[in-house]
Amino acid sequence: MEKLRGLGHLFATVFLYGVACFMVVPAITDVTMSALCPGVDECSLAIYLSGIQQAIIGFGTVILTPLIGNLSDEYGRKALLTIPMTAYIIPLVIMAYSRETKFFYAYFVLRTLAAMVGEGTINCLALAYVADNVPGTERVSAFGILSGVFSAAFVFGTLVARFISTALTFQVAAAVSMVAVVYMRIFLKDSIPVADESTRPILKGSETDNDRNDSDSMKKIHVFKKIPSIGDLISLLRSSKMFAQAAVVAFFNNLAEGGLQACLLYYLKARFHFNKTQFADLMLIVGVAGTLSQLLFMPLLAPVLGEERLLSIGLFVGFSNMFLYSISWAPWVPYATTVFTLFVVFVSPCIRSIASKQVGPLEQGKAQGCLSGITSFANIVSPLIFSPLTALFLSEAAPFPYPGFSLMCIGLALMMAFVQSLMMRAVPQSTIKEVFSEDA
Repeated sequence: MEKLRGLGHLFATVFLYGVACFMVVPAITDVTMSALCPGVDECSLAIYLSGIQQAIIGFGTVILTPLIGNLSDEYGRKALLTIPMTAYIIPLVIMAYSRETKFFYAYFVLRTLAAMVGEGTINCLALAYVADNVPGTERVSAFGILSGVFSAAFVFGTLVARFISTALTFQVAAAVSMVAVVYMRIFLKDSIPVADESTRPILKGSETDNDRNDSDSMKKIHVFKKIPSIGDLISLLRSSKMFAQAAVVAFFNNLAEGGLQACLLYYLKARFHFNKTQFADLMLIVGVAGTLSQLLFMPLLAPVLGEERLLSIGLFVGFSNMFLYSISWAPWVPYATTVFTLFVVFVSPCIRSIASKQVGPLEQGKAQGCLSGITSFANIVSPLIFSPLTALFLSEAAPFPYPGFSLMCIGLALMMAFVQSLMMRAVPQSTIKEVFSEDA
């Protein structure tokens, strides 16, 4: 618990950043529709444009997230956190100034560029920071609390957006994002990983790299290339079966999450004519449930059930949630299914904790960065599949009457992740060390 208390400034930084990000989510769908297709509730252009943006962001994060995670192993988490958090301020300032069509397009371009740098990076660096400061036995609870902080930011940001105007929403979000950067630079202590002799690196470098215990050459050694290659990623996946399985689960889970992000709000607007207020209400319920689950239930259940079982439970419940969403017959159904959020939020921290335990302390940034790169690749593929599918089945040209068909397909992706999670078995830490010793 003492270790968790030491993460207070990180949690505060993540909370402020999350509030700024999530505050604009309920409003952005209406802003996009107003700028591109004023006066209508179904707009294929908005769906396709959002899908293209998500794919471009995913492509950028595939390249940049592993790079930034890797650099943070050498230069510290704080220095690398500054870049994406600062980049995110600029598009918010533009929308705070005006939401006319020309300003929307400027926001669209700059938001895309900022998200390429920061969408997966903030989470990656925060996870690596936690891994630097919390031992493996307590890590899943710490990751769950970090996810809970994100969920709390989601709740608070959505609650604020629920009661203020769209114009004021972007102004407040821009101000909070500036405060987050200033707070982080002043109060957050830097974290650079320290070698642990009880573990061996899962990715082997040159012979010079293996001599890092030599105090005279400590500062001159670079464990890993600054820009990770595909070979490095493959080496990581081949060196640990559990890490490879976690990567497969993460891919399908993010394929589903990306699809949900690309189509859910447009589906609800076209199907039930939801607006900013109703989006905010729904997100608020989801956020409260997720926060309570991650901050209260997950720290209690993880030591008893283990990450693997919690992961499987979360994925199966996620599939059930998507199935009910896809056949929603009344506006109250999406509200009723928010109870599933109590279990769905287990997935991401469990995946990250399982992956974290497969590598040494000097490789947390690399491992989390590579995992984020894989999930970012899923975010490239996802909108290319689900955006056209959503636009088609919400239009009059649908091959059969099933407006929620794309959500059903998202559920199938979660089912594939669930099946893979059933094949995962916990590997004792001592076994991992023995494998490393045999490889040496």
